[in-house]
Amino acid sequence: MSDKILLVGPSWVGDMVLAIALFRLLAQTRPGVILDVVAPGWSAPLLARVPEVRRAVPLNVGHGRLGVLSRWRLGRSLRGEGYDQAIILPRSLKSAVVPWLAEIPRRTGFLGEWRWGLLNDIRPLDQTALPRTVDRFCALGLPPGDSPPSSPPHPLLLASSAGAEAARLKLDLPAPPGPLAIFCPGAEYGPAKQWPEVHFAVAARELTVRGWTVWVMGSAKEVALGETIVRLAGLGREGGGAAKTGEGAVLSLCGRTSLGEAVDLLSLADAVVSNDSGLMHVAAALGRKVIALFGSSDPHHTPPMGPEIHILSAGLSCSPCFKRTCPEYDEPRCLWAILPEQVVEAVLREEDE
Repeated sequence: MSDKILLVGPSWVGDMVLAIALFRLLAQTRPGVILDVVAPGWSAPLLARVPEVRRAVPLNVGHGRLGVLSRWRLGRSLRGEGYDQAIILPRSLKSAVVPWLAEIPRRTGFLGEWRWGLLNDIRPLDQTALPRTVDRFCALGLPPGDSPPSSPPHPLLLASSAGAEAARLKLDLPAPPGPLAIFCPGAEYGPAKQWPEVHFAVAARELTVRGWTVWVMGSAKEVALGETIVRLAGLGREGGGAAKTGEGAVLSLCGRTSLGEAVDLLSLADAVVSNDSGLMHVAAALGRKVIALFGSSDPHHTPPMGPEIHILSAGLSCSPCFKRTCPEYDEPRCLWAILPEQVVEAVLREEDE
């Protein structure tokens, strides 16, 4: 009889993508395993593109909220599902409540936030031995004391080509006549993780001169940011928010796509230029060429995992500081020091070889 596991997933897009490495490891080490994932409702389109996951179990509780009644109802509703094990990826107290209420016999997670009783398979977290988030996730899927593989499975998302075409037509996007770069200039964590908008604009202009099309992608929070990049990138504006320079075009899609549409459209890119963000990890899991820009965060802790990853970091002595805003300067020097020509060179590197 196959194992049946309930996983409690993270609340951030990037961490959810990194958790796919654990899903794949479980599928490899426990043939026939059934995996369900408790996660915020927004993650359903993402998890629908993960072949190892049977279903997403939505828990719509605001980030940072306890949501006692919602967790109680969900836990009670899962009692008859017959799960053999729960694996709880977050280290918070509240994340362990649903598996306990569901009376799942084995509840695995790292020690943290007074979870004795809620968990009965408690693992100490050695951050030196498990420096990366992906290593920590994978360790929870193995027997106690076993080390995760030095090269865990890469997260893998299966985009829909039909979905990408439908999204392109819905947004009235012309098929790019040449190579396509997608820029992801947002970072939910804060401005200390955001490459300057003028740098994005200069890089976009340089690529369009070489015949590339550039789409700027982000959430509704990045609408103004996307419009600024388009404006700075071009000598003028055209209908639909596009600016043309040379043979290519720059177009902002910020705030115009759902998460599922964003995933499918990212699969069309020849290269993705992104801050350390959720979309960076999505692009890597889609197998895209990713140029990842790191400032206040640590590329050794949460690196994107994919077949072609180019990490750019200034390596200043003050970074990584993990601050939301730069504590020393009005603008984060660690990101201003990464120049647009470095990004353009990384995008074009294999094209020229």
